[in-house]
Amino acid sequence: MAETASSRTCQQAGHGGRRSRQQARRPCRVEFTLTGGEFAELEAAASRAGLARGAYAAEAALAAARGIAGAADAPLREALAELIRASGLVRRIGVNLNQAVARLNATGQRSGDLLPYAAESVRRAARLDEAAEEVRRALRQVSRRCAGTR
Repeated sequence: MAETASSRTCQQAGHGGRRSRQQARRPCRVEFTLTGGEFAELEAAASRAGLARGAYAAEAALAAARGIAGAADAPLREALAELIRASGLVRRIGVNLNQAVARLNATGQRSGDLLPYAAESVRRAARLDEAAEEVRRALRQVSRRCAGTR
């Protein structure tokens, strides 16, 4: 991989716009080239982390420069992604419940396990939502801690 710095000095602006949520302008630019395979790896890792490629590359480079082994919140981000996926799967149970209710409406009789099944499904979905919220809070704490070291 070849790394090159922009020929402009870091104090000169003019590198395009910045996102409104970014706290400070970053006038310094670093560019590097990748093979197709490396680019695919970077893109996949950024996607798993829920970040844009450039943001992911910047975080990884800064973590390495600071001597941090890896992104501190990577396990939390992966856990959050899995919780979100699991929550979606639990919510799909609603399709089965709707079918059971349709049978109830058609026949006028419900099976004995319909209500307990529905209650358990709602309980599990609520527990997944609570777990996801705990991971979100932990991610915010990690982000705040990292922002304090910058």
